[in-house]
Amino acid sequence: MEERPSESIEDGVLDKLRRHVRILVDIGRLAGENADLYRFLDQTVVQIARAVEIHHVKVLQYRPSTSDLLLAAGVGWKEGAVRSSTFTIDLRSAPGRAFQTAEPVSIRDFREQDEYIPSDFLKEHGIVSVTNVPVLIDGAAWGVLEVDSTTPRDFTEDTTDFLTAAAALMATVLRRNGRPDRPDEEARLMAAAAEAQKREILLREMQHRVKNNFQLVLSSISIQKRRYSEAAAHRALDHVASRIHAISLAHDQLSFRNEGQTVRLSYYIRALCSAIHQQVEEVEVDVECDELELSIERALPVGLILNESVMNSIKHAFGPEGGRIRVRLVGGVGYGEARLTVSDNGRGIQNPNKNGSGLKLIASLARQIGGAVGQESSDKGTTTSLTFPLMT
Repeated sequence: MEERPSESIEDGVLDKLRRHVRILVDIGRLAGENADLYRFLDQTVVQIARAVEIHHVKVLQYRPSTSDLLLAAGVGWKEGAVRSSTFTIDLRSAPGRAFQTAEPVSIRDFREQDEYIPSDFLKEHGIVSVTNVPVLIDGAAWGVLEVDSTTPRDFTEDTTDFLTAAAALMATVLRRNGRPDRPDEEARLMAAAAEAQKREILLREMQHRVKNNFQLVLSSISIQKRRYSEAAAHRALDHVASRIHAISLAHDQLSFRNEGQTVRLSYYIRALCSAIHQQVEEVEVDVECDELELSIERALPVGLILNESVMNSIKHAFGPEGGRIRVRLVGGVGYGEARLTVSDNGRGIQNPNKNGSGLKLIASLARQIGGAVGQESSDKGTTTSLTFPLMT
């Protein structure tokens, strides 16, 4: 009997599903071994390439200190790219969107859409089609698993489900990797009973929950953008997203401190400026910071003021040729105070709007921490300064 087309298609789907299951089993075996983390990831991306029948795969790891995604493991890329190439977490970047919203992102052909911008790295390798899934640990994104194609490709729901399962297996190894190589259960339970350890566990749980909430909000904003075609609405939603991202970055810095209540302000400011610079390549951002600390409640307003000031310079100070922004944080000013200054070499404020929402927000945030804001502007540029007390 002649084979009917529908039967042939069904057989192909079943073969693909069987291949996915076999390779997930293989990845599970790798996860059960006591292998080096990067060795595991290197082996896993090869298996994923086999499963999806694709030449380019990468695992991107989020780095809070620089607010970017590092190519932690990959296959198919030019020599030297793995463990050195970085990618933005901008919402117009496919992996950035997947990381920030904790949702899969697929693009059939970059050339057929204008919502996402392909990185220079993808262009260099001739990539036109991608799909991304977040790698989640306890609900919070650790990074992104991405597969890339040099030809337009419709990534099916089965492929997304397979990648999500593979990312979950990665997460089990990543979670275990943070523990001692030879765990002593009794010692671990005793340590967990100690008050300091309990506080750290509670902090990490809080961080995961907060990260999840940020991801939900950013995902909601992304959905709202699709409902509106007006450029003004997109700009307004992007502005809101940038403010939320500034808050999210401050919470990321808590993971560096066992106390869980203070933020290394210099780390926070560098990460925030790095995230902004990734979105606007024609503007250089120079950062110099004294090593200062603030409580999370006081660091957040400082970060939001910095975000508003830098974004105002980017939007209004420069022409198409771009320019330079200098960010300085200095301690020991006055009596136990610090000063944050944001200076640009742009054209100055042409028509100042004292009732603008940005300036109102900056003034309100400064009052929250007992600070004072000043601004000077000329045809050589604009400087915004925040002086605030250093209290943790």
